[in-house]
Amino acid sequence: MEVINPMVKSLVRRAREDPEAFWAEAASHIPWFRKWDTVFEWTPPTFRWFIGGQTNLCYSCLDRHVEQGRGGHAALIAIDERGERKVYTYTHLLNDVKRAAAALRGLGIGKGDRIAVYMPTCPEAITIMLAAARIGAIHVVVFAGFGASALVDRVGRTGCRLLFTADGTWRKGNDVPLKKIVDDAVNEGAGVERVVVLKHTGLDVSFDPERDLWWDDFLALGEGRDDGYEIMEANEPAYILPTSGTTARPKLAVHTHGGYQAHVSSMSRWVFGLNESDVWWATSDIGWVVGHAYIVHGPLLAGATTVAYEGAPDHPGPEAFYRVIQDNGITGMFTSPTLVRLMMRYGSEVARRFDMSRLQRVFSAGEVLNAPAWEWFQKEVFDDRIPVIDHMWATETSGPIIGNPYGVCMLPIKPGSGGIPLPGIEADVVTPEGVPCAPGEKGLFVIRRPFPGLTSQLWGEPERYGPDYWGRIPGLNVYSTGDAASKDEDGYIWFSGRADEVIKVAAHRIGTIEVETAFLQHPAVAEVGVTGRPDELRGEAISAFVVLKQGHQPSEELRRELLQTVRKELGPVAVIGEMNFVDMLPKTRSGKIMRRVLKAVVLGREPGDISTIEDEGSVEEAREAWRQMTALVGQEAKEEKA
Repeated sequence: MEVINPMVKSLVRRAREDPEAFWAEAASHIPWFRKWDTVFEWTPPTFRWFIGGQTNLCYSCLDRHVEQGRGGHAALIAIDERGERKVYTYTHLLNDVKRAAAALRGLGIGKGDRIAVYMPTCPEAITIMLAAARIGAIHVVVFAGFGASALVDRVGRTGCRLLFTADGTWRKGNDVPLKKIVDDAVNEGAGVERVVVLKHTGLDVSFDPERDLWWDDFLALGEGRDDGYEIMEANEPAYILPTSGTTARPKLAVHTHGGYQAHVSSMSRWVFGLNESDVWWATSDIGWVVGHAYIVHGPLLAGATTVAYEGAPDHPGPEAFYRVIQDNGITGMFTSPTLVRLMMRYGSEVARRFDMSRLQRVFSAGEVLNAPAWEWFQKEVFDDRIPVIDHMWATETSGPIIGNPYGVCMLPIKPGSGGIPLPGIEADVVTPEGVPCAPGEKGLFVIRRPFPGLTSQLWGEPERYGPDYWGRIPGLNVYSTGDAASKDEDGYIWFSGRADEVIKVAAHRIGTIEVETAFLQHPAVAEVGVTGRPDELRGEAISAFVVLKQGHQPSEELRRELLQTVRKELGPVAVIGEMNFVDMLPKTRSGKIMRRVLKAVVLGREPGDISTIEDEGSVEEAREAWRQMTALVGQEAKEEKA
């Protein structure tokens, strides 16, 4: 039986046979002030798309729709967990963005300057993201759940002159004091010139009149200033978004005005079927790439109505999630496996109280949507009426790369698979030596050719880009995603985890080294190794193995101090599921921690043949560490049950 539809096959074939013509046609769907001179230029490892073409991301999202007479159409519905709701038409949102753009210029911000956004998913945050793109400034959004040290790192390395924040936000009815975290970051060395503060929750905050500026006073600086858009060459940066890699220094991925637009808008059509009649809800946060691409830019590029939700979707109860779908007439939704599992805990009966008949399709990404969760959402919540579709992408890709082309012709869903390589994405699964894997054989997921949405540079670290992405497999010029996967006979991709051991807590990706570095901030810690362990609600929680310095002894007080240290460094997103004090860590002779052995400990299984993985001379030491750790974890589990 033919699994891949001929229409989809034709699109994939066209992209493979003439990728430049394929992407040129795709890019023609977005506005250009001047058409490009050259579609694609590749000087490995870096590349450029639509060279000489002129556009502007903000113009494409807002101005062109107003110019086409759609200014009265709803652009943004902003909702929070307290039940407040605001609707912005395209004209209303454009006017707000123009005011913010003029105010940015009033503060001396212009083309190429970087500004940081440390705010909840609220209208003002979206406004400033679009305003920055409008004037050619580069925005750096930092997830408003990270701690002060993470903020210092991201703001400092990108050289942000200005930082936008709010007095606070809400999470499950509790106030989260964002301005206080910003004050701590500034005291720790975040070298911004000014801090703009939105009065959002009513929390009392400290205010430095020499540095701080209230939102309304900021807007007043734009009076009489130019609020127009800057004409941008296609390869000029629109935003920088830090990844959560396996080192203590996240990569600073750069996305451009031209290539990013072409990819995000194309995948909006091909994967999500987004159009002007949609009311679209992506349940993410603007701190992540999903928030950039499919809360803000993708739906607005399509002329749709986008829903931005601030807070916990199950507060004050699970009915809040389904009420958003019902009351706003949601037609398309993008969510995460973590949220699906959260809803599973409440059961399907609550879903049946709400009318979700306008909802046509649901998409999931962030990690693999496992088969039981998919079946519950697909069959028990939606009664097989609409498709629940998994797909895959990353911060560096700006939009989907593996998926089910629903907008072209939906393919059969295989629960647990991310789908097929999408049109224009030349992906494969290869061995560590670069040989294509046989169907069903696990290997490394790679991309053989650049596409417009793929980041072509890392901010401030050009020397790191090639080795980190294109140089991992000797002798093979492919982009390595760091994911382990297999491909079946029909070409569907099955992801089995991150090769670089990134931990995904509630769909938030945290690098192991970042967590270990946070632990090491405490003076009692000599060494630490972390890995992820399965967690029914969050997908993964962090398991930590801590070696103390001489003169320090394990205690409950020390345990609490260490957990507080990590929380301060990384914020509440770093959920420590368990922490064990140990005498040694499994390491290679070069000192590299063998996280595969840590994973074996938390899963209660043998570490396997580690001699082919790491230095042969370290095998016995690693096995001894595994034996000691396994015994310790087993003993603690018995004590906890008792």
